[in-house]
Amino acid sequence: MSRKEDNEGKRSSHHTELYTSIPRTCLPIVYHPDYNITFMGLEKLHPFDAGKWGKVIHFLKEEHFITDGNIMEAREATEEDLLVVHTKRYLNRLKWSLVVATITEIPPLLFLPNFLVQRKVLRPLRTQTGGTIMAGKLAVDRGWAINVGGGFHHCSSDRGGGFCAFADITLAIKFLFERVEGISRATIIDLDAHQGNGHERDFLDDRRVFIMDVYNRYIYPGDGYAKRAIKRKVELDWGTEDSEYLQKVELHCDGALNEVQPDIIVYNAGTDILDGDPLGGLSISPQGIINRDEIVFRAATRRGIPILMVTSGGYQKKTARIIADSILNLHRQGLIGAEALEGEGSSSLVTSMMCSSGSVGSTFTAV
Repeated sequence: MSRKEDNEGKRSSHHTELYTSIPRTCLPIVYHPDYNITFMGLEKLHPFDAGKWGKVIHFLKEEHFITDGNIMEAREATEEDLLVVHTKRYLNRLKWSLVVATITEIPPLLFLPNFLVQRKVLRPLRTQTGGTIMAGKLAVDRGWAINVGGGFHHCSSDRGGGFCAFADITLAIKFLFERVEGISRATIIDLDAHQGNGHERDFLDDRRVFIMDVYNRYIYPGDGYAKRAIKRKVELDWGTEDSEYLQKVELHCDGALNEVQPDIIVYNAGTDILDGDPLGGLSISPQGIINRDEIVFRAATRRGIPILMVTSGGYQKKTARIIADSILNLHRQGLIGAEALEGEGSSSLVTSMMCSSGSVGSTFTAV
């Protein structure tokens, strides 16, 4: 694509509420209470902890790292936002409860009216998707951003699966390509235990996107077609432990970023690599996950590349605590920080109002 065509694409982009400026007094951490899925206990029929995002926020508040007033409140992605990537046909299919039940792997959803499925299941996922898009712009503006949800890496433009109904990673990158000057190359570092076949299918023929994927070779989805998009593929065996895992992550992370220096890194930080996870099949310790996230952020920081982190899969109750501990460690290491909160002169009430307005620029498988 020529620069002229690229600029014309930017000018013709649809209006979105996900890309307006935010005050420096807000941390680039994105969340909304609507992320959490609770409906008559049906969410408990899938091993995914559908309330883990709120628990992460609770732990970060307990440690006085964040408050309600200094994090960004996510906004729900609209249909027009979703159409940047998704086909109209796919979005229409989500109006059938059977389709959503199949994608989320919660069979009883089949028997519910679709307006309830939309409100109680798809709205939380659309809000997390909006959060990832918002966090992409924040990462460019601030150098880093974390969406406490998102990471739906099994969903592509025209099909969902593995609890992933919207392609938030693809959307975040395409929004940046279309709307942000100077963003023309992206690297996805996918360290969830499962292959990220959704974004791989979406970017199969797109040379602007470099994909590194480290996953258990023996588990879902085993998508051979999508693997063709992976530029740096690391297939792990059952029960891989910390030492081997961290060595491979560091080696290949550095290798990927040395091979192509992108304008943005999207880091899919799944915690289903944790020892004992019922779906991941790996044996990484809580400290191993903390060290892994530090390795990725250090690699980005050394090179001055903005990084967006999403939290993706993780199927044990303790994963929320580990995610929070990892974020706190990144702060202690100086890789993320609250320096944006200093010296702006805004009252805490004004800060809270501005941040919370959301104005920003079966056989189970897995997220």
